Amino acid sequence: MWPVRAGCSRSLPRRLERSLAAELTDHVGYEEGDPAGVGSGNSRNGFTSKKLATEVGVLDLEVPRDRNGSFEPQTVRKGQRRREGIAPRSTAVV
Repeated sequence: MWPVRAGCSRSLPRRLERSLAAELTDHVGYEEGDPAGVGSGNSRNGFTSKKLATEVGVLDLEVPRDRNGSFEPQTVRKGQRRREGIAPRSTAVV
């Protein structure tokens, strides 16, 4: 597998993890820590580690999961090991 490029090792995985967390919030219907989730029938249930190969290297991600196992993330799908088209934010110096 490819090594992760400098600068991508923290920012890109964090952005993907925030996107996954937002998807889970939409799925379960409440924000993390919100009392509305108590007794809702489905709740957050920790994270699963995942390695994702991209053009910038292999990223270690923490993918959130739900108690019922019905969460199907779209940012990084279940079973997905490779993702093309992900590039870090670049800054141009003029």
